[in-house]
Amino acid sequence: MTLLPVDEALRRILEGAKPQETEQLALASAGGRIVAEPVTARLMQPPFDCSAMDGYALIAPEQITYPLELEIIGESSAGQRFAGELSSGQAVRIFTGAPLPEKADTVVIQEHTQRAGNKLAILEGIDKTRHIRRAGLDFAPDDSLLPVGRELDGPSLSLAAASGNNTISVFAKPRIAILATGDELVSPGTAPGPDQIVASNSVGIAEIVRRSGGIAEDLGIIRDDPALIEAAISAALDGNSDILVTIGGASVGERDFIHGALRNCGVDLDFWKIAMRPGKPLMYGRKTVLGKAVHVIGLPGNPVSSLVCSLVFLRPLIARLSGTDLTADIRAAQLGAAFPPNKERRDYIRATLKRSDDGALVATPFPTQDSSMLSALAKADALLIREPGAPAASIGDPCHVLML
Repeated sequence: MTLLPVDEALRRILEGAKPQETEQLALASAGGRIVAEPVTARLMQPPFDCSAMDGYALIAPEQITYPLELEIIGESSAGQRFAGELSSGQAVRIFTGAPLPEKADTVVIQEHTQRAGNKLAILEGIDKTRHIRRAGLDFAPDDSLLPVGRELDGPSLSLAAASGNNTISVFAKPRIAILATGDELVSPGTAPGPDQIVASNSVGIAEIVRRSGGIAEDLGIIRDDPALIEAAISAALDGNSDILVTIGGASVGERDFIHGALRNCGVDLDFWKIAMRPGKPLMYGRKTVLGKAVHVIGLPGNPVSSLVCSLVFLRPLIARLSGTDLTADIRAAQLGAAFPPNKERRDYIRATLKRSDDGALVATPFPTQDSSMLSALAKADALLIREPGAPAASIGDPCHVLML
């Protein structure tokens, strides 16, 4: 199989991916979730004509001469309207948000008045078009307020509440099973043997899953035994996961068993070689289980490769299954180091960012980019992108970076 371009691989992964289930949540539990059914208003807001300012409500005379002398006959406050009858020559003290008295057509702000007891002098500012919020100004019953696909943030949740909704239909969080393989791996906190290392990828990928809106389930570590790997994959595919992520064994060596195990478990593999560095041996396929598509991503075992591939491919897939789309945060920058011509793969180079004197982002790569080195990835601000076949470049040349 020839190396598949990164953008084509991502297109294939996202093609046909869609949310499977919805759930009804209380507003207090729905933050960050994606709207699955349009949210419509059940109430009117404001529910009545009201004042937008503290001041006085009155009936504007046809001929205005300042100062205008009026008699104050009562008060209207939020939650306590003036229930009397307003006539010409009279005024009602009114506060912001308070219902407008019947027949009142004008609110004059208090700064434009002088008061002595129940006597009011209006010095200026009579304007029927100002300081009144009409009923339904914000929304009316059956108005469409939040569309499908909207992420629920603070303002949208407040809008749903104000419009009379106490629950909301959202897409269910996708469930992602994570399965690591390798005789050399031990769990974090376990002392590794002479030829072993700590399995670090699963915890990092699980955090990417959580930050992407998914639910991570760590299935542990499976030894390099084809039968054990196949049994673990079969059990994971028959569970309730939306995505199965395998770590390690994704290449084509004699000790790489994932490819065969996936095929034996009925996974239709789409591709398994990507034109990117780090992350060339990445696999992707699907299996339909009880009418639902289960997505399978086989990540390489090198720590940086697995995490970079998770950022580039897994994150957008989780977003799509959550009911939305993720747009990668790619920004223009300048090179902080020179580069030779690039070969046939897209490079994702760990780099730090700083601002130049003219405000431009400057991306400086770490000197060592080995795919086993996590320290540089943890310190990186961004991944500097070098396209396949890119010519040699000098310090200060334009580039693009994927923000971390």
